[in-house]
Amino acid sequence: MNLSYEWQVGWRYLRAGRGVRGNRFVSFIAAVAMLGIALGVAALIVVLSVMNGFQREVRERMLGVVAHVEIVERHELSLPKADELAEALRKQPGVLGVAPFLAMPAMLGRGEKLRGALVRGIDPVREAEVLPLARELRDTVLKRLEPGSRRIVLGAELARELAVSEGGSVTLVQPGATASAAPRFTAYTVVGTFDSGHHEYDSSLALVHLQDAATQFGLPGPAGLQVRLADLDAAPQAAADLAAVLGSHVEVRDWTRSNRIWFESVRLQKRMMALILTLIVAVAAFNLVSTLVMTVTDKRSDIAILRTLGASPRSVMGIFMAQGAASGLVGTAGGVALGLGVALNIDVIVPALERLLGTRFLDRSIYLIDRMPSDPRVGDVLPIAAISLALAFVATLYPSWRASRLAPAEALRHD
Repeated sequence: MNLSYEWQVGWRYLRAGRGVRGNRFVSFIAAVAMLGIALGVAALIVVLSVMNGFQREVRERMLGVVAHVEIVERHELSLPKADELAEALRKQPGVLGVAPFLAMPAMLGRGEKLRGALVRGIDPVREAEVLPLARELRDTVLKRLEPGSRRIVLGAELARELAVSEGGSVTLVQPGATASAAPRFTAYTVVGTFDSGHHEYDSSLALVHLQDAATQFGLPGPAGLQVRLADLDAAPQAAADLAAVLGSHVEVRDWTRSNRIWFESVRLQKRMMALILTLIVAVAAFNLVSTLVMTVTDKRSDIAILRTLGASPRSVMGIFMAQGAASGLVGTAGGVALGLGVALNIDVIVPALERLLGTRFLDRSIYLIDRMPSDPRVGDVLPIAAISLALAFVATLYPSWRASRLAPAEALRHD
């Protein structure tokens, strides 16, 4: 008896029953078990791929508007010696660009419409060194931001809510410094809009020239510096190193801390979805137990004959383990193929379903993006396949052990 013999018999048992009435139900149950494994594996791959894609899309669009690292004064509204610090940072290895900025909350109004906004003062030239969105807009709308011109660039959604277009004007309402102070009203001309693809920023961000922002809010200079790194994944460590060098009076934030709650929630959701769908795969895999039990019952006489011909209990156990492992292998392979097929073509499948059902699955104002992304990763697919195969193997142990304990005389007595 060798391994090839056990695998051959196990594979034959897996395919048997098509021509025998008594075995058709066993074959049907085996097919259902393999289909369950395949669907569970496919669902797990698709869900994790979509969550990966969602996280990637939001991160990329977020980093189009948010710098890798931000440095701000902790106790003051402006950063002293910002120009000197910027020059020192530009000389550091791994730093691609540094730009000053000033960001203050305010209200923007037009007619009877009034919206809250984050007004960010920027240097259009330096900003392009740090943010991809600014690099795209450098030679168009950002070029129109000139010091002292009181010009403003609005997020596309914010402009839509205010019902204003290029060439129109909005009123910037600056709250008073104290409760008794009157708010300050300043008219700005809209010279363009931007669409970052991230609803939160498109609906709340307004850009003005840094000098205009400093004048508007009565500050002597920029509130902080934005830094772009060659490796965005190194931002947490770079921020920690800068914080240690610059001292406690300066706050250094990396992009993961700026949106920490969102990233943590996505990470937690991904783990929970993976756990839940893994349990579905486990249920499907343990359907192999009933399949093998029925096969063992159906093959009692075959087992007895094999034992009388010299097959050892270990060999008999190997036959049924091979059958169960083959079922798990076929189901897992089918699930991986189906899952990757759906994940790689989800940009075609989802729009087709939306047209068919007459609805939209993603509301941009809620989910930040308006299309279903997908990012299947080897680091997810391989563990899914390994877990599925392991669960299928575990499910074969007890039925296979019971088959190996079958007494030949007892099995042949009733035949």
